[in-house]
Amino acid sequence: MTALYESTWMFCLKRILTLPFVLLGVSIITFIFIRLVPEEPAEVILRLARVVPTEEAIQALREELGTDKPFVLQYLLWAKGVLQLDFGISYVSKLPVAHELFAKLPTTIELALAAFVLILGISLPLGIMSALYKNTFIDKIIRFCSILSVSIPTFWLGFLLLYLFSLKLGFFPTNGKGTLAHLVLPAFALALPTIGTFIQFIRSTILEELQQQYVQYAKLRGLKSSVILLHHVLPNAAIPLTSLLGMTLGSLFGGAVIVEQVFSWPGLGRYLIESIINRDYPVVQCYVLIIAVIYVLTNLCTDVLHRLLDPHLMMNDRRD
Repeated sequence: MTALYESTWMFCLKRILTLPFVLLGVSIITFIFIRLVPEEPAEVILRLARVVPTEEAIQALREELGTDKPFVLQYLLWAKGVLQLDFGISYVSKLPVAHELFAKLPTTIELALAAFVLILGISLPLGIMSALYKNTFIDKIIRFCSILSVSIPTFWLGFLLLYLFSLKLGFFPTNGKGTLAHLVLPAFALALPTIGTFIQFIRSTILEELQQQYVQYAKLRGLKSSVILLHHVLPNAAIPLTSLLGMTLGSLFGGAVIVEQVFSWPGLGRYLIESIINRDYPVVQCYVLIIAVIYVLTNLCTDVLHRLLDPHLMMNDRRD
């Protein structure tokens, strides 16, 4: 057993050592693509300040921002600052980027975790019910709703929820953050497309487990169906589910961009949209790095949990 856990620590160490290379690749791609946008920051900032963007004014602001330097030099200077935990100054607000982003991060985490709870709370019972009542009317209704939820665009769903439950029925606020009522619609809009995916995955996983020999053996021993489901089928079905959970939690942070914009939720996603419009390079670059770190770490935690639940994976790692 000790050897198996040592294998897990080695797996974690290998994944952590790859993190700098992942972040390097992400930073280079982000640095290149954001600068492919035709309009440059100096011109946008001058317009925001209601200053006529003459050539002289634009060139002076370029020198101030450092965007007049060669591309490679700009990247090296920025990367040097990141290594010193200095993510630069926002072109628009003139405040440290890290301070602004980390101040908004808890709000996005709140939204993502609320959506995650909804995903588990809704998809687990419906997925199990769909598997247990295979090919019945209940199963067909659940499968139809799951396919429908996956097919609905997030931005359209957000506006639909606002129209029905805020404007028409008045059950929830239309925008902003403050009470639990403000959180319901954004969290549901973020969670619903993923709920359909989870329902289909849980259904297929449980149906596969129900065909295993250990289930037939348990029935021959006279165990109740509820005991077989709770103590044998569900624990085994949870092993592949952990991988999907990790990828989902990481993707919720990225998916929150559209939802935050629709519901005026004051998180990272809405701030990112404003920064892209304003060509605020340091904010966009720092945001992408934060999301990349969150995504990699959540997947690492998921893989570790997967290996703890399934010792065969740790034994394979040890043989490798």
